[in-house]
Amino acid sequence: MHDIVVFGATGFVGRLVAEYLDKTDADVALAGRSRSKLEALGIDRPLIVADADDPGALARSARVVCTTVGPYRKGGLKLVDACVEAGTAYCDLTGEILFAHDAVARHDAAVASGARIVLSCGFDSIPSDLGTFLLHEAAGELGRTTFVLKALRGGASGGTLASMKGQVDEMRADLAARDVIIDPASLGGSDRTRDFRAVKRDPEHGWIGPFVMATYNTRIVRRSAELLGYGPDFAYREVSAYKNPIAAYGFTACLGLLAGGLAFGPTRWVLDRVLPGPGAGPSEKARTNGFFKVQVHGGGHVATVAAKGDPGYAATAVMMGEAALTLARTDGPGGVLTPASAMGAALVERLRAAGLTLTVTPE
Repeated sequence: MHDIVVFGATGFVGRLVAEYLDKTDADVALAGRSRSKLEALGIDRPLIVADADDPGALARSARVVCTTVGPYRKGGLKLVDACVEAGTAYCDLTGEILFAHDAVARHDAAVASGARIVLSCGFDSIPSDLGTFLLHEAAGELGRTTFVLKALRGGASGGTLASMKGQVDEMRADLAARDVIIDPASLGGSDRTRDFRAVKRDPEHGWIGPFVMATYNTRIVRRSAELLGYGPDFAYREVSAYKNPIAAYGFTACLGLLAGGLAFGPTRWVLDRVLPGPGAGPSEKARTNGFFKVQVHGGGHVATVAAKGDPGYAATAVMMGEAALTLARTDGPGGVLTPASAMGAALVERLRAAGLTLTVTPE
């Protein structure tokens, strides 16, 4: 049995995670559907040919299955079920509410088997989740809490866009799916704060507008709040900060056009041909030059989470790799969990050692 198996190692992000873990002393195996593609990676680690439709042997092959195979809603639940049955720890990069909602339905089974099923261990949603966790550690019970994206440079992820398209399609076809997606507490928690969709001048944070990943990240943070007890008055939102109203309105309009374009057939056809597809990503130079910085305000404190490297690629590879290592080298109760509720302080320390900034100071 290996410490970690990276499933989807031949994909763009999967390869970055495999390369990151290859620099460690962990017993890491690489898994995918094609042996020739696995061999072409040139990484001297054990190789496992695995099929997403029959993942039982994969789930029994390691202490931790680290999967980058998305969109997760399409076939990822079979791997979750296999890990729950085997009592194997699991981590992924999902940003899909419907997949996460279905995974959470396996919580009691995961508790019983001892499997730690940890959702969203990349830019979705570690900065949001661990930033709020740091506030809770410093201040105790939290009330109004606001995530503010302060700076970001990074390329669009083909995998993330594919997940967005799938979610748009399901919302149009299934009213029940739409209700799950728009429910602020669809993954747990009692906070009913609606997603922030306006542009305004905020007295604390300046010009603010919607954050593109807020609809998903807020659900993960609310699940952490339920599992870790952030308090009955916890209310969480995520926004992007801008230097001026022109930038705020301009970027928000672009988000609206993208969402509308994906939902409308003719424009969807055009977007499919100009936007990156699954498995595509930016150049090594672009990945190196990327960065992000977020601040989470609440409980009289501010938590800062920042990193160098493209958020969806270079930084995500570090976050995912360290999450898998933390799971492999720690024990804990099972369940369908979040990064904060599964690993908390242990993951914070590993990410700090890996070069990320994670701090909390009085406001």
